[in-house]
Amino acid sequence: MDKNGLMEQWFLRYGDDIYKFLIYYTGTRDVEDLVQDVFLKALRSLDAFEGRSQPKTWLLTIARNTAIDHKRKQRFRNWLPDKWLANVETEEKTPEEIVHVHEEQQTLYHAIRDVKPAFREVLILRGVKGLSSKETAEILGWSENKVNVTLHRAMKAVREILEREKKEMIGDAI
Repeated sequence: MDKNGLMEQWFLRYGDDIYKFLIYYTGTRDVEDLVQDVFLKALRSLDAFEGRSQPKTWLLTIARNTAIDHKRKQRFRNWLPDKWLANVETEEKTPEEIVHVHEEQQTLYHAIRDVKPAFREVLILRGVKGLSSKETAEILGWSENKVNVTLHRAMKAVREILEREKKEMIGDAI
């Protein structure tokens, strides 16, 4: 099978996983361009892959690095003076444009977004994507033990955020 055919097969098989990972990782649903970038980068470096790991693990590693690069570019844009950015369109959608999701899911999504990046990565890879500790360790370049400990701490941090949110909602209702 040629490279393009293989990449098309992987896109059909793993595209949705990459898309969902990037939504959780970036905090926005506007990730179509990032998904495209992931598969373009994978196509360009397919020779370096050649059985090094599972395709899904490799693609998620590329997705993670693409999302990190995207965040860096956004931070740089936010740092630039406004007059320099007058003609640059923003990639972020307004709150009105974001698709409404069930309130509990949205609260969980915000809690995951609010934990530190290492916690967020492990939660997305292990909890949301259902990868094994070994796969997650390979993507993050960590030991399996570090993945497991970080997952435990991340779950505790999310629980604390959710409890705090719940208390604030009750306080606001009273």
